[in-house]
Amino acid sequence: MAEAAILRVRHCRADIFCRRPPARCPACGRPLRGAGLPAAPLRLPSPFRHGHRQPRAFLLRPTAGTFLGGYDGKSDLHVGITNSHGVVYNYNEEGIHRAETGWEQCISIPLVQPDMFGLLQEWDKLLEEFSVGEAWLPHRYEEHDYNCYTYALAFINSVLAAQGKQQMSKSEFTEKFVIPQTKKASKYITLHQELTANEFYVVPLPDQEKRC
Repeated sequence: MAEAAILRVRHCRADIFCRRPPARCPACGRPLRGAGLPAAPLRLPSPFRHGHRQPRAFLLRPTAGTFLGGYDGKSDLHVGITNSHGVVYNYNEEGIHRAETGWEQCISIPLVQPDMFGLLQEWDKLLEEFSVGEAWLPHRYEEHDYNCYTYALAFINSVLAAQGKQQMSKSEFTEKFVIPQTKKASKYITLHQELTANEFYVVPLPDQEKRC
């Protein structure tokens, strides 16, 4: 099912979030037509992507359910790496999986730049060869210390090492690439939840923006 759009209208020194553009400001009741450019509805970009359409990427999704389907911000997350066709390689207590469905609403972090021609060609081979190693047999899995994130980061580091680049620790990768995306996702989920319960969600602007 298509994700419902979230719109933002700026009026009465506040950001007004909604699903459909209102004819009148819900705060003051005045017509928004002719109220200027800030009052024009702006569609917020979704932070979520269809994972199977994201080649050569690091994906993040809830272990159960979806981000917009009741995720509480505390439940476990699952990660995987896509090949060039959007098949998601991921590791759990059953070993390596190559998923062609189930990752339709994810946070996606691209791993290969368009100008990395050699890596673009080799990616699928590298990912498959890495994934059949004994390191990722089911019995080695440990929920907290040897898990899906261990697998994904180990593959990323194997690629970096082959390129002569410095490898990354879990904290480095998380802070640089994951946290900026999860912060955006968290804000979007809050808006989604508010608009599931209410027609509008009004957020007063900070003082410096009010003066603009």
